[in-house]
Amino acid sequence: QVQLVESGGGLVQPGGSLRLSCVASGFTFSTYVMGWYRQAPGKEREFVAVISWDGDIQNYADSVKGRFTVARDNAKNTVYLQLNSLKPEDTAVYFCRGGPGNAYWGQGTQVTVSS
Repeated sequence: QVQLVESGGGLVQPGGSLRLSCVASGFTFSTYVMGWYRQAPGKEREFVAVISWDGDIQNYADSVKGRFTVARDNAKNTVYLQLNSLKPEDTAVYFCRGGPGNAYWGQGTQVTVSS
């Protein structure tokens, strides 16, 4: 069955960095677009970044453009999200999304930005 498993979240000070990973299984990872989303407390889930099947095309939400970078390693069935220059407003649970029909979500990983 399709599984997406995120990791790499944690507590970081403002201005710090984290790298999130999402390992996929149960589908042909290298043929699907993969995305990252986040949900802050009391807010709706929002788009963060997306990457094409071959990694050549990325798109970002305006709020993270220039600070976050999405990448993938198809040999490892893994998509990454590098988070730099973190701000308190980046605090959220981060989810990856993808697979057939773009219908699958991971369980999420918590990112907390606080001094």
